Amino acid sequence: MVDLDGAFLGAPVHEREVERIVTSVAIPVQVGGGVRNLEAVERYLSMGVDRIVLGTMAQRFPDFVREACSTFPFKVMVSIDARDGKVSVEGWREVTSVEAIHLAQRMEREGVSGLIFTDIARDGTEGGVNLVQIRNLAGSVNIPVIAAGGVSDLADIEGLLEMEELGVIGVIIGKALYSGGIHLGQALALARRERALESREFP
Repeated sequence: MVDLDGAFLGAPVHEREVERIVTSVAIPVQVGGGVRNLEAVERYLSMGVDRIVLGTMAQRFPDFVREACSTFPFKVMVSIDARDGKVSVEGWREVTSVEAIHLAQRMEREGVSGLIFTDIARDGTEGGVNLVQIRNLAGSVNIPVIAAGGVSDLADIEGLLEMEELGVIGVIIGKALYSGGIHLGQALALARRERALESREFP
């Protein structure tokens, strides 16, 4: 989940809505958007959020990321949003000169439990995921990566499943669910089938 208003304003806005969702579902919930201090991290975790996702703070204040990871082990992820390989911050309003791969490697050293990588040029377009960038980024670190941006059909899911050995552990599907490009049940079935085939032992 992303608190978009929080991302723009620099502070959580929809905490009540997040809490209602967390208490109404039986699956893990990760939340980002406007998390700028340890107090906000603690509030979300205390309401049952499984993981906190940091974005702008990762690029602006990497020392804060280190402190958050130390204070809340295994509970902090970083979202790297990039355009043409360069990190974007402040709700995608500002493109920096920082290379996404370099930030990913820095965040691994700071102790984050995983990364979410979004190609913002493709996000919401259903134009297909940027498999090249995702492969390059995942291959540059040794922590899990969740891919996002441009997912359009099951072929995208299949392409990402082939990167599981590089640490690509998941994908975020947005617009394609609402447009009908992807049926969630089919996507889940595909992922489960591929994992079952990989785990099968052959003589």
